[in-house]
Amino acid sequence: MEKYRLPSGFAEELVNIVASNKGKRGISILCKHIYLQKAAEVLADVSRVAVVSGFFVPSSGAPETDGPGGAVALARTFWKHGAETEIWTDGLCVDAIRACAAAAGFPEENVIAVDRFDILDSFSPDAVVFTERLGRAADGKFYNMRSEDISAWTPSLDWISVLCSRKKIFTVGIGDGGNEVGMGNFVTEICNIRPDFRKCISVIRTDVTIPVDVSNWGCYALSTALSYIWREWLGPCRNDERSMLEALIEKKAVDGISKKSELTVDGFEIDAHEAIISKLYEIWNKYSS
Repeated sequence: MEKYRLPSGFAEELVNIVASNKGKRGISILCKHIYLQKAAEVLADVSRVAVVSGFFVPSSGAPETDGPGGAVALARTFWKHGAETEIWTDGLCVDAIRACAAAAGFPEENVIAVDRFDILDSFSPDAVVFTERLGRAADGKFYNMRSEDISAWTPSLDWISVLCSRKKIFTVGIGDGGNEVGMGNFVTEICNIRPDFRKCISVIRTDVTIPVDVSNWGCYALSTALSYIWREWLGPCRNDERSMLEALIEKKAVDGISKKSELTVDGFEIDAHEAIISKLYEIWNKYSS
């Protein structure tokens, strides 16, 4: 296996862009550049990968806008590099993510609503990345950040991470609130930072977890890191953000904070997301040249 390297200075600059506590939740202060380094260096060598996402908002009857864009952008990065890539979600979120995928040029037929337990055996991924996907709390239930039990609207997919651990399949978790798959790596730390989140913190672990300000941004940063390793820009472009968000809005997706179907993600206007993408590209371009 070829050993890929991501410069620590490069990783630090990416983390400073996507994990500086812009959302004031405090979770992203746990992010360290070594998490991004390890994730990128291992993922750079995979030939088959699955990205798991989708967060349904029951009070709005629709998925939220954070998650799909990042999952699609990251999946497209692997796919463009030649890796067999699928996006896994549930039946409540699949239509919105397929629309998002089509808008970004990723094959919508590769977006799968998981309804069977043998999917790891049938697809046999080398790695699985979870982004903005709920993981169960200590009591076995799924909670939003308001500590509301939304288990009835959250088909379980966190078992995939547990099974991956048994099968020695590399896993990465990307999240911004503490209730996502992977945040089990930081239960004690999150409880100390946000004791009010104690009830809803996910206990599901991954090999590497990348806590960020907005989950989509974590995917964009990881795409940027892979682009550096692969010496070709395969990350998102500014126009991707609008195209994907417009496709999601057509499917009635909502901002998880405002619960409105608008061109925002986690309370941030579209300009803020496009600015993040531009900064990530600038860093990649600086280091690559």
